[in-house]
Amino acid sequence: MKFTRIIACTAAVAAAASLAGCGAGGSSKSAYTMATGGTSGTYYAFGGVVCQLLGQKIEGKQFTAVSTGASKENIQNIDLGNNDLGIVQNDVMAYAYEGTNTFKEDGKINSFAAVAGLYAEQVQIITLDESIKSVSDLKGKKVSIGAAGSGTYYNAIDLFNAYDMTESDIQAQYLSFADSAESLKDGKIDAAFVVAGAPTTAVTDLSTSKAVHLVSIDTEHLTKLQTRCPYYTAYTIPASTYNGLDADTTTVTVKATLIVSDKVDEDTVYNITKTIFENKDALTTSHAKGAELNIETASDGISIPFHKGAAKYFAEKGINVEAK
Repeated sequence: MKFTRIIACTAAVAAAASLAGCGAGGSSKSAYTMATGGTSGTYYAFGGVVCQLLGQKIEGKQFTAVSTGASKENIQNIDLGNNDLGIVQNDVMAYAYEGTNTFKEDGKINSFAAVAGLYAEQVQIITLDESIKSVSDLKGKKVSIGAAGSGTYYNAIDLFNAYDMTESDIQAQYLSFADSAESLKDGKIDAAFVVAGAPTTAVTDLSTSKAVHLVSIDTEHLTKLQTRCPYYTAYTIPASTYNGLDADTTTVTVKATLIVSDKVDEDTVYNITKTIFENKDALTTSHAKGAELNIETASDGISIPFHKGAAKYFAEKGINVEAK
């Protein structure tokens, strides 16, 4: 698979090239890559910050964040050995283990384990049309629902189902976050689903030139959604999140979760987990999402086993998780 961009997270780029040939899973491996998401999304920005921190704090290890197609592709790339770590939605990694939804045709993939939940990812329904106030108002509209089979796609489908709608009720467009923002700006689409930590770069950029509106989910349909899909949690996006947004928005979230290949050794994963949680302030200084790191809730909503290295750190903090 082709990556669109790479961030070198330490200055030792040349050294990384020579280290890339080290053993795939033992402690002798020194260069690691983290699959993130599109360059205008939160995965990419936050993943780069995490990689930079890990490279600075873990002696003899170099970490590089790469831009990808996000959750499903990240899991596939780890399975193929293209990447060592990845950031994914907690619902998508459950699909992989179960071989359902976006992994129904591909089959089960379980060559990875959880490290920790990082932050909430809000299901944001973006529009420039003030008349679109409910999910039901999207009927007949041109709506971007993410790449076909992506996590965003299934989040959109889940919401449509809660409103007794299907994909055929809209004129579906399958665009990235950045392309969705551009299409909204150019009037080519009426609304877009963006599932990412708010504020999201693509939406922030759009709001500097256009009046952005977010569609709220009412209590009745929120309850209906959670009954069908319990991995969603309610969330309020403050009006101050985007320029010109004049009201709080009720929506739901999934959890951005760090996963790791089973081939990565226990000591390295332990050090990764410890470094992330014990340097929360440094991460927050570089990216606002760092403030959401919380070891007490980092295992919530995660239905797959944790890597032994991560489980070891959780145990030291008095938290028991299922280890693979």
